[in-house]
Amino acid sequence: MRLSKLFKNAPTVNITGLCLDSRKVKKGDMYFCLPGMTFDGHDFIPQAIEKGAIAIVHSKDIIDKLPGVIYIQVEDVTACMNQCARLFYSKPSDKMTMYGITGTNGKSSCANIIKYIRDLKEPCGYIGTIAIEYGKVRIAPDLTTPDTLFLQRKLSDMVRAGMKSCALEVSSHGLSQHRVDGIRFDVAIFTNLTYDHLDFHGTIENYFEAKSILFKELVKEDGVSILNIDDDRYEDLKECSKARVVSYGIDQNCDYRAINIHENAKSTSFDLVYKGQKYPVKTSLVARYNVYNLLACIAALHETGMSLPVILQSCTKIPQIDGRMEQIECGQPFHVVVDFAHTPDGMEQMLRYGRQVAADKGRVITVFGSAGKRDIAKRKVFGELADKYADLIILTEDDPRDENPKDIANQIKEGIQNKPNLFVEDRYEAIRQAIDNASKGDVVLILGKGDEPFMYHESGRVPWTGDNICALECLKASGYGENNNS
Repeated sequence: MRLSKLFKNAPTVNITGLCLDSRKVKKGDMYFCLPGMTFDGHDFIPQAIEKGAIAIVHSKDIIDKLPGVIYIQVEDVTACMNQCARLFYSKPSDKMTMYGITGTNGKSSCANIIKYIRDLKEPCGYIGTIAIEYGKVRIAPDLTTPDTLFLQRKLSDMVRAGMKSCALEVSSHGLSQHRVDGIRFDVAIFTNLTYDHLDFHGTIENYFEAKSILFKELVKEDGVSILNIDDDRYEDLKECSKARVVSYGIDQNCDYRAINIHENAKSTSFDLVYKGQKYPVKTSLVARYNVYNLLACIAALHETGMSLPVILQSCTKIPQIDGRMEQIECGQPFHVVVDFAHTPDGMEQMLRYGRQVAADKGRVITVFGSAGKRDIAKRKVFGELADKYADLIILTEDDPRDENPKDIANQIKEGIQNKPNLFVEDRYEAIRQAIDNASKGDVVLILGKGDEPFMYHESGRVPWTGDNICALECLKASGYGENNNS
């Protein structure tokens, strides 16, 4: 693309790419000097030029300018980069129905539900914690909400691949760091707001303000905000939303409401009340929080043109979402469930579910830890929740980074007063012990990592089996399998 199409009065040189990491610059790129929390992109201008950058977008004064390089000074490099990326990749979000999902819990589940059901009508892409997926392409992500340039490039790839819509998980980090400013959403979904990420945001109010950006910036004429009426922040979001608001929930009257909810270990049924009419719904999703997730998706899909009967029929066949309330089946006479729950609310929801589906004399056995260098205050809360609902608690590593996993476990133990517990540092061994301890009617909950194939240690990101794969391997090692008659 000609530089003059991105900046008025700029030379008509050809820009072949956009880059924000000097290490990844290629010949013909335009390099953006982003100020970061640790490093400042301005410090790496020489490296970017050496690698072939022909244009530099910067906000600080540059004294030693090299001939043959175009320097463009702007007030806000991030805002400029968002606009340039949007233009460079031909405004891809304008060519698809864009669903943005934010909230403490439920983003991955909602995005994957939307992709599955929307795919029945037209091709739909997905970007989030679990994967980047469209057509036959499936890529492992680095972040829940990637950087602006990567996002715009992938959305452009989706358009070329024939995608007509995209479900995008939008994290509070991504919103506060303006990673989605160049994306025009049709739908913004709010799941819930509970304690999380205060190590980054500082206060719950700052955390909420970050989440609210998605709704304040919903500028498409027919845009819609899908809000959880049962969440304490509903009224605040309703007030700040620029788009029309559609509500969903269970406890209060709203646009899409679930009543007569019946749950068991393998499925859930309820009546959907919409405009005074009841619609029976049955789904393979389990637990009350997934009723909320499903309601949000039903509302979003229906409000963007899908037939309600088609949506509800599709709910019966929603496939298992990797690492999210994933039932691990190997012929064993007890339940094994893997979930990404890593917040107090998420953990309590899972522990309640375990308590509910355990047999009369069945036990709830849980395996979990807490991430190093993240939300230290929630560790004792985790212990209190496990002490309230579980019968056996096995503490283990969970992205310890440069903290000692045993020290983290001891902080969790401060909240455990009554229930038997032990610390097994190696996560694989902890899961094995939980499964070996389980008897008929028990529920084993493995929480925190889901299907993540990595673990953060002091040395950085290292491969991890994934809780779901680990649990299946441990079940098979214990003698369960297709030929097991237990």
